[in-house]
Amino acid sequence: MSNRFKFGLIGKNISYSFSRKYFLEKFQKLGLKTYQYKNYDLPEIEEFPFVIYHREEDFKGFSVTIPYKQSILKYLDAIEGDALKIGAVNTIKVTSDNKLVGYNTDVYGFQKSIEPLLKTHHKKALILGTGGASKAVAYALDQLNIGYQFVSRNVAENSLLYSILTKEIIEEHTIIINCTPLGTHPNIDDSPNIPYKFITNKHLLFDLIYNPSESKFLQEGKKRRANIKNGLEMLELQAEKSWEIWNS
Repeated sequence: MSNRFKFGLIGKNISYSFSRKYFLEKFQKLGLKTYQYKNYDLPEIEEFPFVIYHREEDFKGFSVTIPYKQSILKYLDAIEGDALKIGAVNTIKVTSDNKLVGYNTDVYGFQKSIEPLLKTHHKKALILGTGGASKAVAYALDQLNIGYQFVSRNVAENSLLYSILTKEIIEEHTIIINCTPLGTHPNIDDSPNIPYKFITNKHLLFDLIYNPSESKFLQEGKKRRANIKNGLEMLELQAEKSWEIWNS
């Protein structure tokens, strides 16, 4: 496996991405001079096979981000337990015989990041968004015995529409997690369309966004004395877990 030194991030509009900078700094610290980490900004997931075509013997692993955590599944040779149950992959390991194996380390990162903030009254959550990241968040909440509802712009099963969120719903769900890209730099004035006026100091607002470090969503929570946290620690934890997987 010593000839494998290439890593990549698969996503769309990912020039801002955390992963590349994080891993390049890590390679530098560890003195891994031949290691490379590149962004593969794909307009369509169908371009993924061209990334690995003829080059598999160099690759050791990939990270996968929005919007391909679900659509990448069809290109994998195997999917590990949690990732299979979730139906979303954010880490791919390339095995010695060039098989692509999918994992989900978002669950680990999110759970470890939110756990220290949980209080006894945090029994129900709203998950804003229904993409791959929201599925990992839901899986982690299941592990923590926290009930949840998805919130979506479109009518879907087990999902509330933004337009029907009432005072009662907001008061009952004291954890609100933003799994949408709304508010990411440079569109820092955007935020999920929820009735913020009903948020109180009993709420915990968690945003998977880390750039800016305090999104409009989190600022609205902070104004109302809610506990807030961004996605940076979650990203660092999931990246370390991915590194572990690639090197196991």
